[in-house]
Amino acid sequence: MSEHHTSPDFDFDNEITRATDLGDLTILLERLLSSNLAVWEVDTLIHIKKLVDEVRGLRIEIYPNEHPPPHFHVRGPSIAATFDIRTCELLQGAIQGREQRLVEWWHRRSRGQLIRLWNSTRPANCPVGPIDEEAA
Repeated sequence: MSEHHTSPDFDFDNEITRATDLGDLTILLERLLSSNLAVWEVDTLIHIKKLVDEVRGLRIEIYPNEHPPPHFHVRGPSIAATFDIRTCELLQGAIQGREQRLVEWWHRRSRGQLIRLWNSTRPANCPVGPIDEEAA
């Protein structure tokens, strides 16, 4: 595996090289399969989603291998919606008016951080590249 977009505290390549038996290799495969990793192109591991945060069942997610436009997902007990990162336009999903206005208020204050998180999760050759923070 030539490049990893995984947590810096775990190096799969090194651990595979150090494995001494099939049991060690099985543990590593289980860890890979139970993670939020996927193979990008031939030999690159990437996170299949970036969890921005989760609080009391509310999740905000950014996926690296995405379609345009750049967006984030909000999921919770009564929310399953996708928003444009630049404008906070509701792209898809179900959300009540009050909650949508709160997401929009939060977005105006969090937009810079969301753009930085989006940019930090772009693998090479992603169909949707980084957002130009100056132009956004």
